[in-house]
Amino acid sequence: MRVRVLLADDQALLRMGFRMVLEAEEDLEVVGEAADGAAAVRMAAALSPDVVLMDVRMPGTNGLEATERIVAAQPAAKVLILTTFDVDEYAFAGLRAGASGFLLKDTRPADLVQAIRTVAAGDAVVSPRVTRRMLELFGPHLPAGGPDGPAGRDPRLGRLTAREAEVLTLVAEGLSNGEIAARLLVSETTVKTHVGNLLAKLELRDRVQAVVLAYETGLVRPG
Repeated sequence: MRVRVLLADDQALLRMGFRMVLEAEEDLEVVGEAADGAAAVRMAAALSPDVVLMDVRMPGTNGLEATERIVAAQPAAKVLILTTFDVDEYAFAGLRAGASGFLLKDTRPADLVQAIRTVAAGDAVVSPRVTRRMLELFGPHLPAGGPDGPAGRDPRLGRLTAREAEVLTLVAEGLSNGEIAARLLVSETTVKTHVGNLLAKLELRDRVQAVVLAYETGLVRPG
């Protein structure tokens, strides 16, 4: 099956570059291009793409609002946020809005293609590099958490075993499954099982939402 992709970016040259990269792949198809968030919402409704590649900063309706509207109307659609961390203070909120991950605008073509395939298959994309950068930039602005803080009293965390809580912490710190396996001296398959179990217990859609929860409850602190 071909993955249908909608491009949403106000820069025509960037859209052209993304299109050239994606259409070189037999399993990817660009079904439309939107120059602003409002157009992205309309085109997503009309075209039913599998993945929307969404810039955050666009005129009128920004990518954040567009993401929230698209995900609410079409839960099957996956949104990948495009961001440049030096200017984009809205990126973390994009995950809250329902995006399935981040891509940096300087992402290598091969990584862009793989990220689109990953979210189309139902997984999430939060690379260790991006997760660590999220902690550095957004951590100081998140609600105070910890066991004694209001955000730290999320009752869902009490459903986790000690090992699942440990895995959640490592995921939120930016470790890949392979790195977590090496840290805990277990197999990568075991780590994947723990991640699946903690997502189910926390009633979360994907790994991205788990990272958001860990930040907001103070389970992970920037440092």
